[in-house]
Amino acid sequence: MSFAKLTVSAVAIAAVSATAAAARDQIQIAGSSTVLPYATIVAEAFGENFDYPTPVVEGGGSGAGRKKLCEGVGENTIDIANSSSRIKQSDIDTCKANGVNDIMEVRIGYDGIVFASDIDGNEFAFTPADWFNALSAEVLKDGELVANPNTNWNQVNADLPDQEILAFIPGTKHGTREVFDEKVIEAGCEASGAAEAFKAAGKEDGCTTLRTDGVSVDIDGDYTETLARLDANKNAIGVFGLSFYENNTDKLRVATMDGITPSTESIASGEYPVSRPLFFYVKNAHLGVIPGLQEYIEFFVSDEIAGKNGPLAEYGLVSDPELAKTQEMVKNQTPMGTLN
Repeated sequence: MSFAKLTVSAVAIAAVSATAAAARDQIQIAGSSTVLPYATIVAEAFGENFDYPTPVVEGGGSGAGRKKLCEGVGENTIDIANSSSRIKQSDIDTCKANGVNDIMEVRIGYDGIVFASDIDGNEFAFTPADWFNALSAEVLKDGELVANPNTNWNQVNADLPDQEILAFIPGTKHGTREVFDEKVIEAGCEASGAAEAFKAAGKEDGCTTLRTDGVSVDIDGDYTETLARLDANKNAIGVFGLSFYENNTDKLRVATMDGITPSTESIASGEYPVSRPLFFYVKNAHLGVIPGLQEYIEFFVSDEIAGKNGPLAEYGLVSDPELAKTQEMVKNQTPMGTLN
């Protein structure tokens, strides 16, 4: 995805040379593997559109990123921690103990995925347990763990159509794979009772070990690849970001999950089960010290980047209906208040 000709708002038009006195002139970011691809897209676009170096974005996990953020203040500490879960009070306490007093909480949108099939195909009403029992390498049958014998959806759940199981899911490097594993496969494993059986058998990764017989296919590319696969396999089910589905309602029929139809509203409210908010946390003491930090944050949450028609939505991010509030908070450098 090229951003060489990206048109952005006034936030990016008057990009200026850095004049702040700092030994480090490159923004340092670490944390969530889920937020990583979104932050990488923004960092690359920022480097192309501003007269600042491209920020360095690393993974390591949400908890590790927040821990790094709280190590202290200064050029040898990071500026931003990406996180797929909200900061904990223990993190805030560690920050304060190390002199990191003001932190800005920036919600970038929601990690939400939908399950869709060909517009002319069958209608599906799924539960997480249905997906676990369709795709897991082993399932619980008559109280025993067995190699998954299911070939059709109605074998998984008698209320589902008599249609072969073929699923195109986010690959392990994709930004939405984590929410798929956590909110669908692991939740389905618990609901089906298999989690206890795996634990008793000493199979720690039992819940997330998927079958390798061609029924579950990883897609590492963007959602256009998934759509092309569905076009060639009319009986398949694909996993998509909400925005991509909404732009292709003439081709796709969306399924419910636990009886809830996915929408921006049901995802933002938390009602739709396969979603969660995504954040990054900013060390306010570095604003005005690390060149470009304020500009990067404003650029990230701009309509052109994090909005409904921006590049992050194309990659799967569900745009935040309250993005304007976040933009105002970022503009004013408002630190987060007490956790509620």
